[in-house]
Amino acid sequence: MHVPVLAEEVLRYLNVRPDGIYVDATLGGGGHAARILETLRHGSGKLLAIDRDPAAVRDAEKRLGEYAGQWVAMEGNFAEIDSLHRAAWVGPADGCVADLGISFEQLADARRGFSFDRPGPLDMRMDPGLRRTAADLVNRLHEKALANLIFTLGEERHSRRIARAIAKARPIRTTTELAQVVTRAIPSRAGLHQLHPATRTFMALRLAVNNELENLELFLSKILSILAPGGRLVILSFHSLEDRRVKQAFHAWRQEGQAKWLTLKVCRPSETEIRSNPRARSAKLRAIEKTGT
Repeated sequence: MHVPVLAEEVLRYLNVRPDGIYVDATLGGGGHAARILETLRHGSGKLLAIDRDPAAVRDAEKRLGEYAGQWVAMEGNFAEIDSLHRAAWVGPADGCVADLGISFEQLADARRGFSFDRPGPLDMRMDPGLRRTAADLVNRLHEKALANLIFTLGEERHSRRIARAIAKARPIRTTTELAQVVTRAIPSRAGLHQLHPATRTFMALRLAVNNELENLELFLSKILSILAPGGRLVILSFHSLEDRRVKQAFHAWRQEGQAKWLTLKVCRPSETEIRSNPRARSAKLRAIEKTGT
C-alpha cells in the first residue's frame, strides 16, 4: 500500500487552506493528494493532480473518487507544468508539491521493470508511450557509454566493472538477470552496506530512460509562473543529483528576490517514519515561498 513520505511536513509547509488552489505535480499513488483533499473538502478549494503515468492517474481517480468535484486529474509530464496548469483553468496556485521518487505501485508491478527484486522485463518507463526502454540501454549502448551513464547518473564507483560485465552477458532481458550480473561484478567487500548492489545501476537506467533530471530542470524553470504571490513550493527528492538541482534553483530564486526559504536546513524523515516506511530513508524536503507579484 502506498504511504506518502513526510506527509505531515508537506502539509505544514504547503499551509493548505480549505479555499486554496493546489497542485500535486507528481500524483503517483495519491498519498499527498489525499491529504490535501482532506482539507479542501471543508471549503471551495481545488487540486490539480498531474502524472505522466496513465495507470497512476486511473488508479488515483478510483481511489480518490469521494473527492469528485474538488480535484482535476491530468495525464502529463510535470516538465510542462505551465501548459498543463493553463489547460486546467484552476487559477494561480497557492501551493505545489512534487515528490520526485518512484511510486510503490510502479515498484510493485513486475511488468514495469523497475525493481530488481521481482523478475520482469527491462522496461522502466514511467510513461509507456516513451520509445526507449532500459533494455535498449543495457543491450545497445557501447560499454564505455554505459559505464559513463552508470557513473554519472548512479554515482556508482564500480561502473566500469559493471558495464564490462553487462557487455559480456548480453543480451540481458529481465530485471533479475541484470541484478545478478551487476551483483557478481561488484567485489564482495563492496556489498557490505545497506543498499542492494544493483541499486545505483537501476537508478541510473531509470533516470536515463525517463529523462528525469532534464524534466526536473524544465519544471524548475516554469513552476514560479503558476504560483500566486505567497504561493509555496515543496519538493521531495531522493538522491543527490535531484536535491542539488532543487537547492541551486532555490538559492537562485532567493538571490533574485523571487522567493524566500521556508526550510533553512533540509527536512528529513524521523527514525520512526523510516522504521514504518523504509522508502522514506533517503528523502529530503525543501520548501520556498514565492515573493513579489
